[in-house]
Amino acid sequence: MSTTAAVVVYGATGHTGRFIVAELRRRGISSVISGRNAAQLELLAAEWPGVSVRPASVDDTDSLDRALAGAAAVINAAGPFAVTGGPVVEAALRAGIPYLDVAAELEANTATFTDHAEAARKAGTPVVPAMAFYGGLGDLLATAAMGEWTSADEVHVAYGLSSWHPTPGTRTAGEVSHERRAGRRVRYTGGALQYHDDKVREQDWLFPEPLGRRPVIAEFTMADVVTVPSHLDVPEVRTYMAVEAARDLAGQDTPTPEAVDALGRSEQTFVVDVLVRSGGVERRATARGQDIYAITAPLVVEAVERILAGRTRTTGVASAGAMFDAADFLRALSPDLSVEFPG
Repeated sequence: MSTTAAVVVYGATGHTGRFIVAELRRRGISSVISGRNAAQLELLAAEWPGVSVRPASVDDTDSLDRALAGAAAVINAAGPFAVTGGPVVEAALRAGIPYLDVAAELEANTATFTDHAEAARKAGTPVVPAMAFYGGLGDLLATAAMGEWTSADEVHVAYGLSSWHPTPGTRTAGEVSHERRAGRRVRYTGGALQYHDDKVREQDWLFPEPLGRRPVIAEFTMADVVTVPSHLDVPEVRTYMAVEAARDLAGQDTPTPEAVDALGRSEQTFVVDVLVRSGGVERRATARGQDIYAITAPLVVEAVERILAGRTRTTGVASAGAMFDAADFLRALSPDLSVEFPG
């Protein structure tokens, strides 16, 4: 393990949190595991020699400050982020350390940009929300596809998941998000988020081979509608989800992910296909991999490594595509992620 300041993982005992700690350890980065359940943290630490434990609760600012004291950065993996995001961001800013999270909740992502931008800018501290499969990966792909373009007419992000066995955290976050928007659906059009009650609509999406043409839920809106337009001049951002995966997510009896390999990944595979249109010209960027929860770990750990090394393009609150060289970042994720994009 590295002897430098450690990265705190808040929510380390969760499904994604465990992947993140494992990735930090794989890269030789010291880690501190944190969260509200001290007993579960101690059990987890017993599996990973050298990992420090600092319990903390988001309703106890002193405990959060103790958890982050002397740390290099904090990764928030504890949902629902509508509850944890604000307190952990504020604790990071008090500590003067970078904050990253893996939130897929649109409302929580929006709140991070709107509520903490000024404080993060004044502090000169990087704050990167949605540094995960949803929000971060699509934003990186869209940014790489844009290349030298300074604006575009539309960005479309299609998720070709073979299945989706949600974690308890995913289900809880979805319920919180559904309640916060009073059951309405949301889209990003005309340069703004708009809430609506339109019926769910299906269409076909032509994914790159071997996936091919598949039915998707149109406007299955994910965090990309917050991250992409936060820094790219694009008035229309639409996201789509494979029908099979959407049905899994909606099913109350769908089981949680089951590990099928030594890394703890499920058998789920994915293709994220991003299409950017500008003036009648189309550009495409695609990523392929295994397990949407597992792939979040190299995404967010690569991000924290780059921030700590000073390999960033801005500071304050920024999405993945704004904070990093998108094409270089995506290439660095091989072999965990296979990517194709212009140039």
